[in-house]
Amino acid sequence: MNSSLVTLILIFAALSAVHLIYMLVSRLQKDKDYTGIGFRIKTWWGMVFIFCLATLFNPVVSLLSLMVLAFFALKEYFSMIRTRKADRRLFLWAYLSIPLQFYWIYIEWYGMFIVFIPVYVFLLLPLPRLINKGTLGFLRSVSATQWGLMLMVFGLSHLAYFQFATPEYGAGLVLFLVVLTQLNDAVHYLASIYFGKRKVVPTANPNLTWEGFGCAFVITTAVSYLIYPYLTPLTPVFGFFSGVLISLAGFFGSLTVSVLKRDLLIGDDDKFAALQKSYLSRVDSLAYTSPVFFHVIRYFFDFM
Repeated sequence: MNSSLVTLILIFAALSAVHLIYMLVSRLQKDKDYTGIGFRIKTWWGMVFIFCLATLFNPVVSLLSLMVLAFFALKEYFSMIRTRKADRRLFLWAYLSIPLQFYWIYIEWYGMFIVFIPVYVFLLLPLPRLINKGTLGFLRSVSATQWGLMLMVFGLSHLAYFQFATPEYGAGLVLFLVVLTQLNDAVHYLASIYFGKRKVVPTANPNLTWEGFGCAFVITTAVSYLIYPYLTPLTPVFGFFSGVLISLAGFFGSLTVSVLKRDLLIGDDDKFAALQKSYLSRVDSLAYTSPVFFHVIRYFFDFM
């Protein structure tokens, strides 16, 4: 408990310093857009709060908090889809799968956790549309719903499983993953602002550049190698490899969700701009890094 408390104090101090620097820089350099960093800092405070509750009290608190986060992320995803009346029951079934997915984590039933959404929900999800005898837009609505469940619920739920899979190291691994994921996003964003020229997908997200990706990759990998001894039981090789893995997965997560939002909201620029401040924009990278990091660690280490 003492080491966890020291870690939390250090995180709080570091985040306070980052927040102060952001406030000063955003006021001094008004010609640059730092709103993306501002929203991410708010997300970091929320994650620190959840981590504090989980570390100092009970991991169930973190489980419930992440379940609520998955709900709102899925809700915002559904708000982007052009829906029909026949889709309402489909969405209801999708929402009901969220507490079940997190219940499998609570009882530590890994087998059901890993196949529930990819297999059983996938097979049963079309039933509401079949019962309503709806054929128009059937494939689009069912496939879009399943894709949202995989990304917003299945992907994020891995973040909650760490502390149940390995109570001894779970909190540290979650902190390690979240810090590197958010660091990767922040460095990519800032590097793109200052010297990013070659945009990855100009039509979807102008803040994603190859220069930003290169800077984020190098810094995330270096920080991973520096902090892994303090937060994880990983070996030096995996301490380095984890940074590479998280940086690449986070980049693909941000890129995928950016293209997804632009595809669903073509012709609705106001709504697209509003969603930059949403839950969906804040967890896009974690939806990719969480399952990738979880399964790699589980495969190579016995403590998971």
